Amino acid sequence: MMSTVRRDVVVHPDANLLAETTAARLLVTLVDAQSHRAPLHVVLTGGTVGIRTLAAVAASPVRDAVDWSQVHLWWGDERFLPEGDPDRNETQARDALLTALGDALPAANVHAVPALGADVPTPEAAADAYAAELGRHAPEGARVPAFDVLLLGMGPDGHVASLFPGHPALGAQGATTGVHASPKPPPLRVSLAFEAIRTAREVWVVAAGAEKAPAVASALASAPVEETPAAGAFGTHRTLWLIDAAAAADLPPGGTAA
Repeated sequence: MMSTVRRDVVVHPDANLLAETTAARLLVTLVDAQSHRAPLHVVLTGGTVGIRTLAAVAASPVRDAVDWSQVHLWWGDERFLPEGDPDRNETQARDALLTALGDALPAANVHAVPALGADVPTPEAAADAYAAELGRHAPEGARVPAFDVLLLGMGPDGHVASLFPGHPALGAQGATTGVHASPKPPPLRVSLAFEAIRTAREVWVVAAGAEKAPAVASALASAPVEETPAAGAFGTHRTLWLIDAAAAADLPPGGTAA
């Protein structure tokens, strides 16, 4: 199935412009989608470019064209740390965007992955609670909401969310999974599983930097998911790779035939 996936690739000059244009693309996508349906569901990502993109959304005057009361925000993965920890994707997203949106974004529309605490002692407990929250907003018969846009960063090893090469979590069944022994710290995480990722209408993989170039080329050549997990991330309507020139360095002329 992977070999038949169409992946659209857009190359930007550098990481800063990548973040700025991804933010603009997201805002326009939301405005356009709201003329057809509501509510919308967006899955956020962390990482340097991911958080920079959220900051660019906050700084854009176009953000006020979005009806944030009809947007629900989710996360593709989370570091299993206490609430408010500066390394949590949620904390960084609040600092970059959510706080700036203020009352325009209802608190009930922000669906953070449960943090480490007395009531949530393990990644599995957090994953189960997050799966239950996803299910409460899912269409009848589905496990997750109808994600309109699902943003993913990608590591130099080709991982997306917290799904790492050769890791048991790659084969997780259901919507979410706890992750132990992550090769990238911290070792405990919670992630959407591929089953949930692949339900999204649009999946956008955002990657910048020369260190990502081999993994970008591998994923776009439809490498085995066990080797390059990003190859297994695709949407039902569109799979969009938004990368900078450095990350595109190993692509063949013309980009990709995937």
